[in-house]
Amino acid sequence: MSISTLKVLVAVHSFFALTSNAIPTPAPYDVETASFSAHSPTCTHNNLSRQCWEGGYSIVNDFDLSHPTTGKTVSYNLEISNSTCNPDGHVARICMLVNGQYPGPTLRAAWGDQMIVHVKNRMQDNGTTIHFHGVRQLNTNAADGVPGVTECPIAPGSEKTYVFNVTQFGTGWYHSHFSAQYGDGVAGPIVFDGPASANYDFDLGPYPVNEWYYRTAWQASSLAIDAIQTLGKPPAANNMLINGTNKNANGTGSYNHVVIEPGKRYRLRIISMSVDNYMRVSLDGHRMKIIAADFVPIKPIAVEWIFLGAGQRYDVIITADQEPGNYWFRTEVAKECRNNNDWYGRAIWSYSNTAMGTPNSTAFPEPTDCLEPGPLIPYWPQKVPRKQEIGNLQVNTTHAVTEYSNNSSMVVWALGETIDINWSKPTLSYVDSNTTQSLPSLYNVLNSAPSGAWNYWLIQQPLNSSITAIPHPIHLHGHDFFVLGQGNTTWDGDVSQLNFDTPTRRDTSTLPGNGWLALAFRSDNPGAWLMHCHIAWHINEGFGVQFLEAPEKIQGEDGRSFVEECAAWEEYYERAYWKKLDSGL
Repeated sequence: MSISTLKVLVAVHSFFALTSNAIPTPAPYDVETASFSAHSPTCTHNNLSRQCWEGGYSIVNDFDLSHPTTGKTVSYNLEISNSTCNPDGHVARICMLVNGQYPGPTLRAAWGDQMIVHVKNRMQDNGTTIHFHGVRQLNTNAADGVPGVTECPIAPGSEKTYVFNVTQFGTGWYHSHFSAQYGDGVAGPIVFDGPASANYDFDLGPYPVNEWYYRTAWQASSLAIDAIQTLGKPPAANNMLINGTNKNANGTGSYNHVVIEPGKRYRLRIISMSVDNYMRVSLDGHRMKIIAADFVPIKPIAVEWIFLGAGQRYDVIITADQEPGNYWFRTEVAKECRNNNDWYGRAIWSYSNTAMGTPNSTAFPEPTDCLEPGPLIPYWPQKVPRKQEIGNLQVNTTHAVTEYSNNSSMVVWALGETIDINWSKPTLSYVDSNTTQSLPSLYNVLNSAPSGAWNYWLIQQPLNSSITAIPHPIHLHGHDFFVLGQGNTTWDGDVSQLNFDTPTRRDTSTLPGNGWLALAFRSDNPGAWLMHCHIAWHINEGFGVQFLEAPEKIQGEDGRSFVEECAAWEEYYERAYWKKLDSGL
């Protein structure tokens, strides 16, 4: 099938500033009362002072501006193998598992540690990589784990070691970036311990939620791509999983069970490991206080339901302040986002002084829109330099236009040609050989703004197309972006609706159906980076673009291991039964 069949048009506007605009040091404020001052060296991180950390660092430190270096190294070994799994008790199917489990094991480290992840590919007929979703990879672009961009795939029987520094704190996840492979099990949570913007008593750890298909991800992806070509609907998922389990429509399987103590406050790290669906999660009777969106701490807000697109994470605090009993934790597909699922997700949360039983709790009224929670104001007050020129832009939906004025550059880009990479010749190989001028057009590579300058992107969906009525979770590698605005109509040039003063900061945000998404980020991390829709079927079909940032400053891995990895892949691919049929991403 042709990679160019997907005609999702995206208008991207990237402005290149002439000078570096340093972000001012943020004014600190309290985790609860907005009066917190920089903590003293004796401040200790505990359940009454979660804003504190170690080594003179605290919640007031924007980790893009400063972060500790502990000198400690945390190492993990991940082995990916062919297997079967049956998370909801319906029927065992083919899976690809990390260390024989689903989801894969949690990777945990502390802010400032070095992390080493050694990956062995024990599958017979699949390459693989591991991408650390949301991890900044500051000056470690080669560890981003994107086949055809930062490396060749890890061939069957081969190994790869990823090394990077933990410059952030919060919650992320890792997954294969090899086509739709993570939908078959190659995924797991990441936790980077650090300070928090509100106090809690216990950390319950990661809590992934996702839909589940009785087909393999490869089968579902093929059907979804066929649906895209015919403007039909992708296949419905069969179930929703909470922390890797659920009962199925026939009543077999098992619920995840969590026990909480009256009066205690619990941190829960909710991760959407979805391949397609937008979801909402809620705990009956208990409002959740959001303290972080993706890896970014925010000023806490209380909500009844949380809306998640693929790849998004929310750290929340749940207080056990209701009548003792059993309560449903719910995951529902967000049908307003044109998603569909045959079943729903449930888990049971029980108070410690209550015998576990089937809950009879009542759900909060479910929202009927397709909107992310808000306002999500970053804990660190940050302004984005204003760009009034955005209001003068005309979205071109047929071809890319590049304009130059006074040494600044504005790229108007429409994604009429979809991305299609070559697993055997990643973008970084062109950088290493100083041949970036020969990058294929289907790699969809744009140049970023100069180091220290700002990039502004306006992504616009075209109207009058059934496929673009679908919202898309847009994910950026190597950076957080600032969400200047979103709308569900064509961009009308009204700059007053953009928020340059207190924009949400995160790494995954929603392009509304038939709408627009305005983003900004600084060029402050050299590398070849991907921006893409995180719906697996869409990036498989090519809904993505990469940009090259300060290639002369990219710090590569050991050149010998890079060459060996690609040589091993090319040797395997010559005899591989399964060839690349999609974008490869």
